[in-house]
Amino acid sequence: MHHWGFDKNIIEEKDWNEEINLGDGFKVTTTTARHFSGRGLKRNQSLWMAFVLQTPSSKIYIGGDSGYDTHFKTIGEKDGPFDWAFLECGQYHANWKYIHMMPEEVVAAAKDLKAEKLIPVHWAKFALGQHAWNDPIIRVVKEAKEKTSLLRIL
Repeated sequence: MHHWGFDKNIIEEKDWNEEINLGDGFKVTTTTARHFSGRGLKRNQSLWMAFVLQTPSSKIYIGGDSGYDTHFKTIGEKDGPFDWAFLECGQYHANWKYIHMMPEEVVAAAKDLKAEKLIPVHWAKFALGQHAWNDPIIRVVKEAKEKTSLLRIL
């Protein structure tokens, strides 16, 4: 970020499970995710993360790319419940299950996080996966209707 002109005094580097107090009742907590970091040939030079945003009135889980695993349950137990969970639900393939969730796993992750509302993101963006552009959202909504009674999809 410094390379792109950001003042180094406003950049904070954090490890997993660390907090940044933004003031006025706003706080960000870094959390784990299951992916690789880096682009191109040089990988794993930084951590892949998701974030918990605590505001004066809401607690929000902001996930990035991540494969489904027990970390969602751990985060839900430690930092949940959440009013909102933003979870990726697109660009998946069975061969990438460790770094991108299948649509049905998105609903399981939201349940593990103890999220009241799920905002599916990262779908219908670009053609990386071999599925139809609307397949992720159709499957997430279907799974949520079949498997949950409390979770709302927005």
